[in-house]
Amino acid sequence: MSALTTAFEQACARAAVACQPWIGQRNKGAADAAAVAAMRAAFATVPMIGRIVIGEGERDEAPMLFIGEQVGEGRGEAVDIAVDPLEGTTLCAENRPGALCVAAFAPRGELLHAPDVYMQKLVAGPGLRLLPDDLDRPAEDVLARLAAEVEGPLRVVMLDRPRHRPMMEAARAVGAALSLIADGDVMGALQTALTDSATGLPPYHVYMGSGGAPEGVLAASGLKALGGSMLGRLLFRDEAERARARNLGLHDLERVYTLSDLASPAAHLVLAGVTADVLDGVQGGRVHVLTLSPDQPPRRQFLTL
Repeated sequence: MSALTTAFEQACARAAVACQPWIGQRNKGAADAAAVAAMRAAFATVPMIGRIVIGEGERDEAPMLFIGEQVGEGRGEAVDIAVDPLEGTTLCAENRPGALCVAAFAPRGELLHAPDVYMQKLVAGPGLRLLPDDLDRPAEDVLARLAAEVEGPLRVVMLDRPRHRPMMEAARAVGAALSLIADGDVMGALQTALTDSATGLPPYHVYMGSGGAPEGVLAASGLKALGGSMLGRLLFRDEAERARARNLGLHDLERVYTLSDLASPAAHLVLAGVTADVLDGVQGGRVHVLTLSPDQPPRRQFLTL
């Protein structure tokens, strides 16, 4: 399985380079299309039997990297693949920090086939213990318990959205240091366990809030290697979204998923920087790539294409 890691690093790097002409051009559709085309072309040359389980949408919605699409040379290991060819399309279009090209892979059947709906998420860094019913507990109670387990103030991060105001108030009520991010909840979740090169510590203890379910699976694919923990539950706005989940084989629509339910311990996650933040932004053919693999320390490298 690890033999595929290099190929996925190349695929994410090529997608990042393809985005480069569109950085700051306020055309997120063109940026996303360029990333999708480059990533798909890279996958076509990989000796694998790949199946997209999280991608650009249903077959009738996306011409490439759609859910169920077969990619690779059709020989070698059978893997399920989750992709977000450009995580943070708006960040790229407006040349704001944090746009990434992201892909995960795992043995066939070991990534949750998550529909494109919201997911309630709670992520905690190494050493912090989540309880199975934490998603049903008042946020202030959960944060107060976790705050008692750390030295200094609990560091909490969430997307800056009006729907999160009650959680913001809960974080402030327990004396937490609250950080709000505009976009990019894959990296936000990972930063509860991914150490900062300057401090040697993860920037946050806890990520919480609702965001995309596909991004939840992508984050889970890297969190296991980092020693983090996670709970997630799908959120549905209407019956059409529930039907979409059932069509993917998900029938317990109230289920709380643990980290291992979302992505197996054998999952690998690769991220390539487009605009600078945790990873450097792409410059010419030079791309900053982060790889999170089972039983391996995080690998940061620069690839030149």
